[in-house]
Amino acid sequence: MAKIKTIDLFSFENTLASEILKACEYPWQILDKISSGIIKLGTELSLEEFDKIGEDVWVHKTANVAKTSSVVGPCIIDAGAEIRHCAYIRGNCLIGKKAVLGNSCEAKNTIMMDGSQAPHFNYLGDSILGYRSHIGAGVKTSNLKSDKSLVVIRTANHIYTTGRKKVGAILGDDVEVGCNTVLCPGSVVGKKANIYPLCCVRGFIKENSILKTNNIRIDKENK
Repeated sequence: MAKIKTIDLFSFENTLASEILKACEYPWQILDKISSGIIKLGTELSLEEFDKIGEDVWVHKTANVAKTSSVVGPCIIDAGAEIRHCAYIRGNCLIGKKAVLGNSCEAKNTIMMDGSQAPHFNYLGDSILGYRSHIGAGVKTSNLKSDKSLVVIRTANHIYTTGRKKVGAILGDDVEVGCNTVLCPGSVVGKKANIYPLCCVRGFIKENSILKTNNIRIDKENK
């Protein structure tokens, strides 16, 4: 059985969104709850720790947000996070503690858990980056199928319906994605998996595995 449930992918203690995660059996269900969840969380934040810099935008006083970046709410940027030059947050984003959204990156309807990084020229749409997950330069999450049909999640033995037209990538904790890889709509990557540069990722990649180009998949212990 594929370990594709929310509890299989994430450690709940490493994000302000823990209660949202716990309420969802499958991770794509989280995407519908990000906006309302951020607004609820924002009203509960300490104004001694967070500044409210715009409508439904809360930024921790220790976060580093470049003046050249653009942040649209609802959005929470947590302690020690870094939003670099010309980053564009289009709304419905929760950026975790010490997370990095880098230069010329764009994000919308996305959760970046604590310590996750999208440092260079990345697009994150309708996606979740787990604790300490990292995507290399130029990695994109494709969140809309070319025929605009509803996204499904495919494993070896099952097809899961999401009911959503837009689902990007869902990366578990400690995932590493190489430069210029494209994560197709509905890609789910298990904990501690590694994806080589220049891959086209589809469906489910299991935990503790390696995906190479030409869809070659191996377990880490068999490397």
